[in-house]
Amino acid sequence: MMKTLIKNGQLIDPQNNISGLFDVLLIDDKIEAVAPQGTLVVSDTKEIDARGLVVCPGFVDLHCHLREPGFEYKETISSGTASAVAGGFTSVCCMANTHPVNDNATVTAFIQKQVRETGYCHVYPIGAITKELKGEALANIAELNDAGCIAISDDGNTVQNARLMKIALDYARSFGLPITTHSLEINLANNGHMNASIMSTKLGLKGLPNVAEDIIIARDIMLAEQSGAHLHVGHVSTAIGITLVQEAKERGAKITCEVTPHHFSLTDEALVGYNTNFKMYPPLRTRKDIDALKTAFKNGVVDAIATDHAPHGIIDKELEFDRAAFGIIGFETALPLSLNLVREGVITLEEMVGLLTVKPANVFNLSGGTLSQGRFADIVLFDQNASWTFDEGKIYSKSKNSPFLGTELRGRVIKTLVKGRLVYDVSSGVL
Repeated sequence: MMKTLIKNGQLIDPQNNISGLFDVLLIDDKIEAVAPQGTLVVSDTKEIDARGLVVCPGFVDLHCHLREPGFEYKETISSGTASAVAGGFTSVCCMANTHPVNDNATVTAFIQKQVRETGYCHVYPIGAITKELKGEALANIAELNDAGCIAISDDGNTVQNARLMKIALDYARSFGLPITTHSLEINLANNGHMNASIMSTKLGLKGLPNVAEDIIIARDIMLAEQSGAHLHVGHVSTAIGITLVQEAKERGAKITCEVTPHHFSLTDEALVGYNTNFKMYPPLRTRKDIDALKTAFKNGVVDAIATDHAPHGIIDKELEFDRAAFGIIGFETALPLSLNLVREGVITLEEMVGLLTVKPANVFNLSGGTLSQGRFADIVLFDQNASWTFDEGKIYSKSKNSPFLGTELRGRVIKTLVKGRLVYDVSSGVL
């Protein structure tokens, strides 16, 4: 029996309405007890001194790309989960756009095997909606559900056929599976490369209009309301899009949503240097859109902060802007960017922790996100005031495509534990 006492920290556990000076006792891989500081007296215990740190459940990411199988030059399950724990994430949900696509139980089983053999944290596969992500025929949703997929999505692609999307929602509802979406009407998108705005005109780049995202969000909400399915709207980036989600929730629809740190941190003005690390989908929007997202955070509309961690190799990004791939890495910068919302008074520290832990866990009915007794000891310790530079040479992801390279950030993960085992320490790295 291994006993570990994490003491002297500011413990935050939104699931149990705990925020204050508490210690937490772990026995082997489980949470044994949480109690006011100094009241847990246990012998033969390894101690972790969390003085000056926040102690909370490990972060849960509903949206990431681990690339394996098929794109191992961009990321592997090993490198991706190493990056995750360095960012405080102990549970991540990986999208189906691998090669081959995760549209069948064989691919799901391969991912699960790689996680057992090489992973640093919990990984939950998300299966495809359609075969090969082509938007033409449904994948075998029953098979994916039985294999352990916790949701379905054609993320990276959008199901353009509304009738097929309606059938998918009906099937997903029958299995209790959420559908998480990538909202892009391809005809309106017209092969754009950045947000359609005054900046796209100035830079001479073809623009992606907000309506290309908004119209799919509106369509899918209406289809989900008709079917009674759970729709999770991925990476909402527009003022109208987040308003559509809020209105659907007010009507009682089973709708949840996520927002990424880059979409509440950067505007399309950041693209002035044509740096392809700022190219992503949805594209960086305007200040008006960011303000609307922040208002949604204040009003409790947003269910999760998700990274959309999307690693790409040099050959995908070091190209002309209109030829470069969409997407950025996000695990290791999520915490400091999210803490900026706290510093700006948009949300409280406790609300931020909730958006990274129990709230996303509840969206996909995952077991993490809490320090309740008997749950896995998935825990992160972070210093909300530590300043550090996001140095390319110290990134754990196999890819380095981040708009925050060389940026001084404030707020840093100090230790991450998965099932009671220390897997990351800022002084020694991923273990």
